[in-house]
Amino acid sequence: MSPKKKSAFSKQPTGDKIILTAGYIILGAFVIAIIFPVVYIILSSFIDPVTLQNKGLTFDFSKWTLMAYERVMSNAQIWIGFKNALLYSIAATVLGGVVTLLAAYPMSRADFKGKGFFNVVFVITMFFGGGLIPTYLLINNIGWLDNPLAILVPGAFSVWNMIIARTYYQGIPRDLQEAADIDGASEMAYFFKILVPVCTPIIATISMWNFVGMWNSYFDAMIYLNDPAKQPLQLVLRAILIQSQPEPGMVSDMQSTAERAQLAELLKYATIIISSIPLMIMYPFFQKYFDNGIMAGAVKG
Repeated sequence: MSPKKKSAFSKQPTGDKIILTAGYIILGAFVIAIIFPVVYIILSSFIDPVTLQNKGLTFDFSKWTLMAYERVMSNAQIWIGFKNALLYSIAATVLGGVVTLLAAYPMSRADFKGKGFFNVVFVITMFFGGGLIPTYLLINNIGWLDNPLAILVPGAFSVWNMIIARTYYQGIPRDLQEAADIDGASEMAYFFKILVPVCTPIIATISMWNFVGMWNSYFDAMIYLNDPAKQPLQLVLRAILIQSQPEPGMVSDMQSTAERAQLAELLKYATIIISSIPLMIMYPFFQKYFDNGIMAGAVKG
């Protein structure tokens, strides 16, 4: 009978075992702290509001209902906000990706004159901003109030994303550019035909950051977009979650104030789930690129 192989953990020194065990315990606590609220929200979105308020969570399926989802899905403003949020997120992903990648390329070149100056300027903007009032006046003066450009253009360039992309570029073998130069390729041809195709991980990482950032953003839209037809889903969600003001059509048939409050509480959970669906669908497709992109962009160079 062959001897039982020892696990990698059992081979570790005693001190390392203690550190690893403590790390696992802390990591497990973080996982529970993240998963528990998510599970609670998902279950609460299906439970009858009266039962949820009086008894809390229950696995008596006779007390479960799809009423919250039916009301959310049948509300026109939810769909308008959802469409706007999706369009804005896609536009921000494309615009931010193009600007960031183009800005990162010259910053990754050692022969770029003025590199130090621009680097200082970029870093300063990470710590200091113009402020809300000057920014609002600027947006107003150029006529972008109540215009989606007000939430897309100012945030198109991210210095942090540029630094990650620049570092990733610097980790690409110089031989690629030398070969392109020998073949007579211009800088534009090298960038778009050679460099961009090998930068899929960092492009996917930046795209996911831009998409998630715009999808979760509500403050700029709250300041600059007054027309309900142009507002993203996050403002509708904010009204339900923070101000406890669901759309009138969602609770119009409730007779008492208590019934409306109970239904409004249930609508919060359903709206959170619906607003999270695009991110849950998106992440599995980007995960394989995300780890490679963020690690390579963070440590190379």
